[in-house]
Amino acid sequence: MTVAQAIDLALREEMWRDPDVFLMGEGSATKHRDLVDAFGADRVRNTPLAEAIIAGTAVGAAASGLRPVIDLLFAPFMTYAMDALVNSAGKLRYLSGGQFRFPLVAMGMTGTGWCVGAQHNHNIEAMFVHTPGVKVVMPSEPADFKGLLKAAIRDDNPVLFFIDLGLLGQEGEVTEDPDFIIPLGKAAIRRFGDDITLVSYAKTVAVCLQAARQLAEQGISAEVVDLRSLKPLDENTVLDSVRKTGRLMVVHEASGLCGIAAELAALVSTKAFSSLRGPVVRLTGPDAPIPSSWALEQAAVPQPGMVVNATLELLGAAHPLN
Repeated sequence: MTVAQAIDLALREEMWRDPDVFLMGEGSATKHRDLVDAFGADRVRNTPLAEAIIAGTAVGAAASGLRPVIDLLFAPFMTYAMDALVNSAGKLRYLSGGQFRFPLVAMGMTGTGWCVGAQHNHNIEAMFVHTPGVKVVMPSEPADFKGLLKAAIRDDNPVLFFIDLGLLGQEGEVTEDPDFIIPLGKAAIRRFGDDITLVSYAKTVAVCLQAARQLAEQGISAEVVDLRSLKPLDENTVLDSVRKTGRLMVVHEASGLCGIAAELAALVSTKAFSSLRGPVVRLTGPDAPIPSSWALEQAAVPQPGMVVNATLELLGAAHPLN
């Protein structure tokens, strides 16, 4: 099934499982007519285009014992809801001394591929990684979308669930087992290798895998790590891989300034410095709005050829295979 179908299946299974789960957001009932038919208009609701009100209502519902899932459409629209998501959902469990839970999932689409322009395409996931009390998920495969969304809905903390636009139509095997869950905070190794570790998430995992296949033709073995969860971050999987390969390249579409790649570079430099055989490389999007032109959009984000060239440069500088 596609990523979009996997998301729908996860919502359906969790709504059957727990009557406290409900979905609301911009076009939620329109996009999920099957869920409206199954669970009624009280549990699947369209809302006005008012992100602050949607998120604020969800925080109140979560504090009251419900498990809201809100769809804010595009990730940049979450900036309208920052007070509710950051200042309330992320902090009130701490401020209440643990008396309240905030099981809230906020979904938003992001990433290149649809030419939706800068105000709809802005990868802001690092903003929320920097937010105390909030978890952040950004999957790359249909099965992961299902398993991680189910885990996010069951979590007693607010979870930001980012959906890469370019993956919505991607197909893959997805189990219909309602007990299938992928724990938050567990990365996946998509390809094993010995010469360099490529770490990514969302759509750029496929970019790294394609680059790894091209590198293999030149005798270079690249390991590809899919973070899946950005917070909690699976430090051990990344560190174990880098200690084996001795080299790290982090690839993502978001800006490199204070981004996930910077955090991983600091992590590895602090905890696996003695294993490094070359500098940590960050291959990211620019510190600039994303253009709506297809050609310019694609030029602004990492491509397989860029990963291959950066790897060859790193290996040449480090005299890798000697």
